[in-house]
Amino acid sequence: MKNVFSALALGLTSILSVTVLSTPASAEDKKAAPIHVRGSIVDYQGSTLKVKTREGETIDVALADDWKVAGVADAKVTDIKPGDFVGIASMPKADGGDGALEVLIFPPAMKGTGEGSYGWDLKPESSMTNATVADAVKGVDGRTVTVTYHGKEKKIAIPDGTPVVTIAGATKDDLVPGAVVFITAEKAATGPIAHQVVVGKNGVVPPM
Repeated sequence: MKNVFSALALGLTSILSVTVLSTPASAEDKKAAPIHVRGSIVDYQGSTLKVKTREGETIDVALADDWKVAGVADAKVTDIKPGDFVGIASMPKADGGDGALEVLIFPPAMKGTGEGSYGWDLKPESSMTNATVADAVKGVDGRTVTVTYHGKEKKIAIPDGTPVVTIAGATKDDLVPGAVVFITAEKAATGPIAHQVVVGKNGVVPPM
């Protein structure tokens, strides 16, 4: 199974070692398909993270033995330059083309990670595109970027106000009640088992 995003961790070496966001599994591999938990922390005790999900349900997320924590830092749309490798969640626009929901600027060492465009579960009909920026043109309302992946090209509008983030360090001490999290987990009979927790800090929340 290809990775959409690999690894958010404290240093570049660690970053490359952990899967964060994954592409949908094939039909024969549905049991291995990751699930995403989005919400805010209610409590963190030992190997369990209690989360109130964006759907309003409070659930216990077990932390795998190899689990990692990472954060995101605020960035600007003007930071996006040709040659950057980005992950953009987007949706089809009513007038054609795609409009960004959020943008993650990858560090240079992660260029090429999970390259491609895939269905995503941030919103209905959304997709995730990991690709290299070919150009970024300023428009009346934000910017439009042309990205390339596997010989294909895609134009995505980034309206003013779209969340733009990059990788940041985090520790277990950042897992405090009220902190917003994005969790990649595997589904188990006892509930989700997390391998990666991305936590918001300093007012910046994971927009994925």
